[in-house]
Amino acid sequence: MHTVAVERAARYDPSEVAEAMDRALASLGGMDTFVRPGERVLIKPNMLAAKAPERAVTTHPEVLRAVIRLVRKAGGIPLVGDSPGIGGFRAVAEKSGMAAVVREAGAELVPFDEAVAVPGSGLFRRMDVARPYLEADRLINLPKLKTHEMMTMTCAVKNLFGAVVGTAKAGWHLKAGADRELFARLLLEIYLLRPPDLTIVDGIVAMEGDGPGSGDPRPMGLILAGANAVAVDVVAAELAGIPKQLLWVERAAERLGIDGWDRSRIATVGLPPDDARVPDFRLPHLSDVQFGIPGFLKNRLRHHLTARPVPNPEGCHLCGACLDACPPRAISVRDGRLHFDYHACIRCFCCRELCPDGSLGVRDGVLLKLLKKFKE
Repeated sequence: MHTVAVERAARYDPSEVAEAMDRALASLGGMDTFVRPGERVLIKPNMLAAKAPERAVTTHPEVLRAVIRLVRKAGGIPLVGDSPGIGGFRAVAEKSGMAAVVREAGAELVPFDEAVAVPGSGLFRRMDVARPYLEADRLINLPKLKTHEMMTMTCAVKNLFGAVVGTAKAGWHLKAGADRELFARLLLEIYLLRPPDLTIVDGIVAMEGDGPGSGDPRPMGLILAGANAVAVDVVAAELAGIPKQLLWVERAAERLGIDGWDRSRIATVGLPPDDARVPDFRLPHLSDVQFGIPGFLKNRLRHHLTARPVPNPEGCHLCGACLDACPPRAISVRDGRLHFDYHACIRCFCCRELCPDGSLGVRDGVLLKLLKKFKE
């Protein structure tokens, strides 16, 4: 059995967060169960982009503060690192409020700017992963609970994609991002390279709608914690009301026999699930209807079966972030406007995820529109 602690923290008041964290960790045996004196402990938050904490794009700094405190109390040496999706590491750390907390709490910021080649554990034979991620004595995963237009939810397992350094993320999106099942397998194989010792989820204010960068903050008032990241994801999705058929990572974990996917083998402690569930959690835009469709038809009807990103000229400042974020380089600027090559576009929505102005919309293909009307 796996244990996932669920505790209530209604707001980011430092004392309230600290008390909820203490209760959650006590249910798991305390931080001493996961950290030994003198160990270098890498804390890996979500540092997607340089956004203010109230935008709910990144892990909130008060959650980070509470974890650093517990690591130091257990005698560990806290390090805080990630590789942002867009922007420099220091800039993201400052804007998100995490750099200030790291300085105040006596921790150390560690940028993921050096990669180490390691053999893969399955389909992907080689991966380049951040050196600090591999070399730390302990790893604490500190994700934000958010929706994700490609994978439906980003939480514990998806947060570990940040172990891939900088521009290499685009290469993996290009290699695996056109197929959600394949990308889910990639995420799980990254997870298996170095499973976190502990995962703690910032669900105090989550993100719903068109996450992970352009959704809306949604108060949930929750802290989740557990030793198995897949099991933590399963409980997080349950509390947000996300149906299993939309959870690509969890479905892939079941198919591959990766421990943690079976809800019947997960015990929750602390707040009862019925008291923690959030009603009407708004999911991301349905971007395809390819379930169960033969491959040869998917390829022929792809333009009609999927949604695609579209520019909003009124909000676009032509900053170039979407051009840099696009793995297949399907975006260009012509006559002062964005232009998309939809034959090259792989529908990964990295452009929407990393647009600093939220100025990219979504347009459904004809068959996708018809299916939505039929379901209504």
